[in-house]
Amino acid sequence: MKRSVCVFCSAVEDLPSAARDLAAEFGAACAARGLRLVYGGSSRGLMGIAARAAAAAGGEVLGVMPRHLVRPERAAENIGTLLIVESLAERKQRMTEAADLFVALPGGIGTLNELVEMLTLNDLRLQDKPVILCAADGFWQPFVEMIERFRGYGVLRPSIERSLRTASSVEQTMRLIEDHFSLGTPAAAAESRGV
Repeated sequence: MKRSVCVFCSAVEDLPSAARDLAAEFGAACAARGLRLVYGGSSRGLMGIAARAAAAAGGEVLGVMPRHLVRPERAAENIGTLLIVESLAERKQRMTEAADLFVALPGGIGTLNELVEMLTLNDLRLQDKPVILCAADGFWQPFVEMIERFRGYGVLRPSIERSLRTASSVEQTMRLIEDHFSLGTPAAAAESRGV
């Protein structure tokens, strides 16, 4: 079965060029490595950029879009396969089931909701799939600092160490992804890279 990476990111237009470039590079890099790109199904913003880049490079793309967002989010009916579902909860479930790991590019509350839910599922041992935060401009640094604050306060279990990774480039993200697939588990990948 083809290995799949789910990307969480913004569907907002007119984001900084660094974020748009990152999304395009990420989509193309997934295709170049034979990874299926799973995403939220929008043709807008970073979602659309990443999906179009993956498809243009010959990659397989799966979009998952709730029915009520088809119009406002401009569902990407001409990029890969588009699966229409009935709710946001079903979207997350389908994306979770379809993916081997998750990468968060810059995004808003929806992206934050998705990545935190994946970390929670890992923490509860309902899955074992790493989450990689990727941004070249420090976008995720406040979230990383919040996690450090939680850790210092004592409200995080050690499992967060195995689940959450940060990368400042697509190249670094791809190395983490390749480690995961070659070693089989996030824990083994962490040991190998000293993360």
